[in-house]
Amino acid sequence: MSRPAAFAAVDLGASSGRVMTGRVAPGVLTLAEERRFPNRPVRANGTLHWDVLGLYGNVLDGLRSAPRDLVSVGIDSWAVDYGLLDRDGALLGNPVHYRDARTEGVRERVGAEAGDDLLYQASGLQFLPFNTVFQLVADRAALSRAHTLLLIPDLLAYWLTGEVGAERTNASTTGLLDVRAGTWSRPVLDRLGLPAGPLPALRDPGEVIGTLRPDVAAETGLPGDLPVTAVASHDTASAVAAVPATGPRFAYISCGTWSLVGVELPAPVLTEASREADFTNEGGIDGTVRYLRNVMGLWLLQESLRAWGSPDLPALVAEAEHVPGLRSLIDAGDPEFLPPGDMPARIAAHCRRRGDPEPRTRAEIVRCVLDSLALAHRATLRQAARLSGQEIDVVHLVGGGSRNELLCRLTADACGLPVVAGPVEATALGNVLVQARAHGVVGDLAEMRDLVARTQPLRTHTPRGDDRAWADAAERLGLPR
Repeated sequence: MSRPAAFAAVDLGASSGRVMTGRVAPGVLTLAEERRFPNRPVRANGTLHWDVLGLYGNVLDGLRSAPRDLVSVGIDSWAVDYGLLDRDGALLGNPVHYRDARTEGVRERVGAEAGDDLLYQASGLQFLPFNTVFQLVADRAALSRAHTLLLIPDLLAYWLTGEVGAERTNASTTGLLDVRAGTWSRPVLDRLGLPAGPLPALRDPGEVIGTLRPDVAAETGLPGDLPVTAVASHDTASAVAAVPATGPRFAYISCGTWSLVGVELPAPVLTEASREADFTNEGGIDGTVRYLRNVMGLWLLQESLRAWGSPDLPALVAEAEHVPGLRSLIDAGDPEFLPPGDMPARIAAHCRRRGDPEPRTRAEIVRCVLDSLALAHRATLRQAARLSGQEIDVVHLVGGGSRNELLCRLTADACGLPVVAGPVEATALGNVLVQARAHGVVGDLAEMRDLVARTQPLRTHTPRGDDRAWADAAERLGLPR
């Protein structure tokens, strides 16, 4: 019997990256890690950058470790950030990190000048200060020198293949894509005075981008005719593609550095109520819309752990289980938590200003964060259902956050819905499955999700108790009961 088909998934998150090998056959879906590496930003001359060349070097090392029988390679990453190339294809500078301060105040200025309604009706995008469109307005000088703009997965694919393009699910996070037409929005570009020239042709998940360049093949030892296939290159789009849903009435929480909380729809929701609620309409697999809102996510814990010298998180979560719940709460969407820094001090100060007991121990801070995230998940899912008309019977919590048993249980209790936790590596699985479908190994989206449900470890958390304590806590934070 021949081995299941092998696909390499390059999966780059905002705090770490990995190269995984997925094997797919009827009834078979496995993942093996080839290389995992940190993704650390670098501050130089006051600007926060991504070390994109270091990431690319790690990607090559991971591909060098991959099996020789690969069918394809696919790349996904975090959204919104980009590299600028000159006319000869040379990188003009390290991509700037979305958490850099250069966009402070830009979103408000652009909204006042261009009109929030025009921007939302065109892109359907949540107004976040680091959206690509605001980054470009903040640095028009760099854009004026550029011949080509490539989002991070497209930049790495260009270095692997020499082919230029923009994959649609990630392009939908820029604020420059027409959410209904699936094309770059000339009205937005014209209103903001941004050139269309650097924006490359668009491509869909499943398209073959090209084959490895001769130098890449020589460096990795892989065949020169190995294709690089476009996947749902926004990591959340890949994660949602791997949600093990068995019917349409589901919600998802893709929980990592960010919690992306929403529902899958056939068409965007562009109402005034949706815009005022700050919901986003991002591209998903097969023309679906990921109707969601960004919640701060495990960034709150990641920065706290960094401030504490990286203690053991599972031990802290175990301690946090014994801390009284809903005692100290923060608004997980407050922009004060967006920049790097002393997160525990900010959390304590936030609670103090709100009149809540100030969390003093590490376990109390962890419990405060997890309770607050569960409340944010509750509020966002209830708004998503109301604004979209989508009924929700079950919540699928995927990604690294699905390892956190306490967060999963609290989310089930807060939402009053069963929470199915897993798979942990949903993004890599979605990356692999889109490649497998493109190369004829697996069928449609329903078959992809069924394969995930039948092969990956999942845990179901049933809500406990009544809703009154959560409703009161939501009211304390100014959230809908």
